[in-house]
Amino acid sequence: MRRTLVLLALLAIPSAGCSSCGVCSFKGTLNDPSSRTMRRSMLKAGMGEFCKQMTSRSAPLKLSDDTPVIGRFYPRSCAEREMDNGDLFVDFQGEGYAYTNVSKKITFKMQGAVQYNQDFLVAEQKCDIYAYFRPRQVRSSNFTLGKIESQTASFLNTLAPVGETFGRQLVSQKLAEGFTVIHDEEGNDEVSLGIVELGKTPFRAFNMHGQDRLVLENTRTEVHQNQRDFLGPFEITGDGQALFVRAQVEGAPQLDMFVVPRFEGEASLRLYLDYPSAGPLAQNPGIADVIRQGQEYQRGFVLPKGQYYVIVDNTPTAGVVNPPQNVLDDRAAVVSYAISVGEAP
Repeated sequence: MRRTLVLLALLAIPSAGCSSCGVCSFKGTLNDPSSRTMRRSMLKAGMGEFCKQMTSRSAPLKLSDDTPVIGRFYPRSCAEREMDNGDLFVDFQGEGYAYTNVSKKITFKMQGAVQYNQDFLVAEQKCDIYAYFRPRQVRSSNFTLGKIESQTASFLNTLAPVGETFGRQLVSQKLAEGFTVIHDEEGNDEVSLGIVELGKTPFRAFNMHGQDRLVLENTRTEVHQNQRDFLGPFEITGDGQALFVRAQVEGAPQLDMFVVPRFEGEASLRLYLDYPSAGPLAQNPGIADVIRQGQEYQRGFVLPKGQYYVIVDNTPTAGVVNPPQNVLDDRAAVVSYAISVGEAP
């Protein structure tokens, strides 16, 4: 969904120095209910980017906006078309993982077909643009359970219904909630599951305003014992840019963190999805570091043009951290993080 709203702002009235100033100059007219047809026409110009952007990055899965990420969905294919009434019809499929205390890690594949009633509004106090994708109809939602980590489930095959029910409910609920794309006056795009009230902001782990960087993700993730989270992939679009990572960890003394090119991250993610337990990474990461509890982590990585995963690791099978193994006391590490791209220092 990135770029969609940037194109929207440029279509309105191009203006140097503020990506949304053109829209802001006549937001009263735009927000008028009678202007819905005009808003739809403006959104239509960016809809050709919808599937491209949807498949470019993973979607964090949360139980609610203010709770940590408990899994991710990685869209692998997407097709879109405009319906006769102007709605956007999207057919997509992908795979992912999630965590429950009973089943531990579960992996899944999922296909969905959704008819979206799309619109946008401009916030009154700022020049932030809120694009709303409200599901008019969920045509189909197929969920297939893959691997279950719990050895009890593997032995008795009794937890499969638990994992499958949880996964189906989580995915179907999120599809029914729709999503909101917020393009703020500083040029950042933020995707939030559900409908965010105009002028309100979803949960953010850090205050990133005033920095001359493009913020790609800013939230919290819950990484349990023997688990990983594959953030991204994030794109470096040109020379002289850096990927900036800001993070804090609670609940664990320290965690490993890796930055790897997309092809390496995809290979390690493939292993994570195909096997119940987390083994070694597919390759030794070129960039490895440690995030320590009680110390805010901030570092920029100057990288060549390309796409990169940031992997947060709470396992003994990769990196230098050897987290304690206690089957009766799984204390999740909660990692607040912000990923941004900007000029290299």
